[in-house]
Amino acid sequence: MTRILMQAYKNKNPQFSNIVVTDPNPDVSGNLKKSFPDIQVDNASVAASQDIVFISLHPPVVMDTLELIKGSINSKTIVISLAPKITIAKISSKLNQTKNIARLIPNATSYINEGYNPVCFSSEFSRNEKQLVLDLLRLLGNTFEVPEEKLESYAIMSAMLPTYFWFQWNELQTIGTQIGLNEKECEDSIRETLKASLNLMYQSGLTAAEVMDLIPVKPLAEHEAMIKDCYKNKLLPLYEKIKPS
Repeated sequence: MTRILMQAYKNKNPQFSNIVVTDPNPDVSGNLKKSFPDIQVDNASVAASQDIVFISLHPPVVMDTLELIKGSINSKTIVISLAPKITIAKISSKLNQTKNIARLIPNATSYINEGYNPVCFSSEFSRNEKQLVLDLLRLLGNTFEVPEEKLESYAIMSAMLPTYFWFQWNELQTIGTQIGLNEKECEDSIRETLKASLNLMYQSGLTAAEVMDLIPVKPLAEHEAMIKDCYKNKLLPLYEKIKPS
């Protein structure tokens, strides 16, 4: 996720006085430095002493990391967590030096500044600082404020959503080249048809059933039940796993 954020900001080129990145894996830090030579790679305490601190970690290690960096956080520090499951209350229990805590569910499409990124703020977050954060996050794409209890739902329905389809589009492109189209023709066909199909589903005024009835031939009809079961059997348990307990 750090790479995605860094690329998004590189695209927009805002002026930061300093960007410090830390990672326990030196290979990860080294590769980030190669891609973004203006960043400073340093230890966790130095990274946590910046004005705005992004916590880009998997949930199981967030609390231990907060314990590690809490001495570098002060009352003016803005902390933005990108992790599901770990609530603002839990973060605050470790970082009670600051009231400026936010949680963001990021999206890979922020890489091209077209993210769909829900964010929530602690109730005591400074109003002026909140606007600063929103301005910063909106460089990533569509950033909007939601109640904290909806964040994990957006993790399933937005952050992870591209992974449900990318491999299918890639496979369709492979098939397209096998049946007579070149790579460019496949890319254009898939991209433009998908864009129009989404508009048809959500902007035509038709019901979902009416939209799906517009094409009488459905080559994958016999597999639809199995595909639906895959979604239900994977995504509902995953939501239960990542939602706050």
